[in-house]
Amino acid sequence: MMKIMKIIMGQCITIVLDDDLVKKLRIKQAKLIKESTKSVSFSRVINQTLRMVIK
Repeated sequence: MMKIMKIIMGQCITIVLDDDLVKKLRIKQAKLIKESTKSVSFSRVINQTLRMVIK
């Protein structure tokens, strides 16, 4: 019996963020980490934030 594993991977994209945006995103990340028992990656914070803005 052969098992097929599907791995979903995001794209790796390099972007340049302004310092003020990085600071706000890091603050948001820190809040999410305090509210959770799991780790919260910076990429996850960026993705969540973009999803709220882009509909």
